[in-house]
Amino acid sequence: MINPETLRYTQQTGDFGPMLESIPYAGWIGLQCDRFGDDLIFRLPKKDSNLGNPILPAIHGGVIGGFMELSAAIYLVMAQDTLRLPRIVDFSLDYLRAGLNRETYAECRLTRQGNRVSNVMVLAWQKSREEPIATARAHFLLDG
Repeated sequence: MINPETLRYTQQTGDFGPMLESIPYAGWIGLQCDRFGDDLIFRLPKKDSNLGNPILPAIHGGVIGGFMELSAAIYLVMAQDTLRLPRIVDFSLDYLRAGLNRETYAECRLTRQGNRVSNVMVLAWQKSREEPIATARAHFLLDG
């Protein structure tokens, strides 16, 4: 669980460092986040320990999925101004092409906001948004 003060600090300042440091998996894969006005772009750096197939070399599918799921959760925290990470209900991921060993980006969009459940779409790409490596749909349960 992330300290609510850390989430408040991130929401107020846009400095994602302390929040990402408090999530062990984010640190392990190297997840980074940049804010451009109200938009968030998540980054997964080129990192050999994220590889699943060193021959191609390609990022492990689980790392891509974890990157996208965690990006959606963080996006929702920032969009909702809540002081808790939402709980994942369902996550559906479509791999479209190999994620090669290079910097990878993700962008999220809130598609449905209810009182108890929110839906987020995630698009991950490397060289161009027009050539995504994966898309995902995440459903989160919100704490009332």
